[in-house]
Amino acid sequence: MDSDEHKRVLDPEHDTAALKALTHPLRIQLLGLLRQDGPATASELAGRTGESSASASYHLRVLAKYAFIAEAEHRDGRERRWRALHTLTSWSNETMESTATGRAFVSLARRRQIEHLERSLARHEADMAAGRLGEEWVEPSGISDLMPRLTAESLTELFDTVAAKLEELTARDADDPRAEHVVFLAAGLPLAPHEPAVPASEGSAPEDSALQDPASEGPAPEGPVAEAPVTEDPDPLDGPSPEGIDPGDLNP
Repeated sequence: MDSDEHKRVLDPEHDTAALKALTHPLRIQLLGLLRQDGPATASELAGRTGESSASASYHLRVLAKYAFIAEAEHRDGRERRWRALHTLTSWSNETMESTATGRAFVSLARRRQIEHLERSLARHEADMAAGRLGEEWVEPSGISDLMPRLTAESLTELFDTVAAKLEELTARDADDPRAEHVVFLAAGLPLAPHEPAVPASEGSAPEDSALQDPASEGPAPEGPVAEAPVTEDPDPLDGPSPEGIDPGDLNP
């Protein structure tokens, strides 16, 4: 594990157990809430997630064991308060690609980030409708889905440029009372050209045709591969990692 004051960098060779700890969706959500909203108790986080206090407390202890969070200053002696130790979790895609565990982790982490975007969109729309955000946020808010043609080097440069500018603006606005938390999710996913279409046999409809019998058997429709459920260990903190799964900025 490599880390600094703001970032935790995970490696699949040395941080297998820590990677596994983050594969549970509730743990990712709890870590994101602590990063976004600051220190909280298990009961407070349970109320925000719809989980029981016992469940939230258990998953917080797992996050603490692998140094994602730590105890914060308590308001009183009745219940622990927890704080995030870093503002983001990061990794090298190239390093993760070298192991099956790393590849499974990155795939899961990316899907959790998309789920976070969906939740954030719903919250943003509700906040705007209820007047919890001012009208100045109407124009700059939005989602872009551009598809430029870039080389691998240019895509890397784009991410580096965005990261540097974001760091600059975050520092500039740190003490500005007008600043709000902004969910900023950037994706760069190269796509290979489509394979040439194979003409359908005479008298039959192509597989993606709306005329196809919906009850007929055939290949699964194109789309995200279903995720295997994450299995909890018999010993919740010290058991072996599930096969094939060993999550990421998540980066609220």
